[in-house]
Amino acid sequence: MNRFFGKVNQNGYVVRDIDAALKHWTEVMGVGPFYYVESVPIDYFSYKGVSQDLEISVALGNTGDLQIELIQQRNDAPSVYLDFLEAGHEGLQHMSYWTKTYQEDYDRALANGFQVGQIGGEQGRFVYFDTETHPGTIIEMSDISGSKGEFFEHIRKAAINWDGRHPIRMARYSFEKTKNKIPGGQIIFGNKSRI
Repeated sequence: MNRFFGKVNQNGYVVRDIDAALKHWTEVMGVGPFYYVESVPIDYFSYKGVSQDLEISVALGNTGDLQIELIQQRNDAPSVYLDFLEAGHEGLQHMSYWTKTYQEDYDRALANGFQVGQIGGEQGRFVYFDTETHPGTIIEMSDISGSKGEFFEHIRKAAINWDGRHPIRMARYSFEKTKNKIPGGQIIFGNKSRI
């Protein structure tokens, strides 16, 4: 248990080839199913205080209550993912803590001396604190108060009785703007597996 953020909810792996990583995790590690978002829409992203146009693919699956996130960056926008790869690393890059009180927890982290490495998503807020003293020790905090939390719970439940069939399931995230409501995200699942 982390004294600032609680329990680790996710281990995030930065990879060069997400297809190879998915094959390894589903066939060798036996983890799944994974929900694959080929092009993650990020409505806001900043790296070290400078706005960037980040393009990433993400796959999410669970082993028990721990979510495994696979991330492949698709462009050369500055990010902690690119820093990790350019330093010659691949694999576990961060641990993520989830919260439904994001702003309160974010403010508390800053008051305790945490520095922001990258931050993003007005619709699905997340922050990566600059905590890496050796590879794999970045701390992410992610807001799960909206549809992202519902999506994560769907992934956790899908893993409970997974029988190995349909190991990779296509999904996409879209931002839905509705009149007189706070904009929210919608998860759309495809009915085709990649494998």
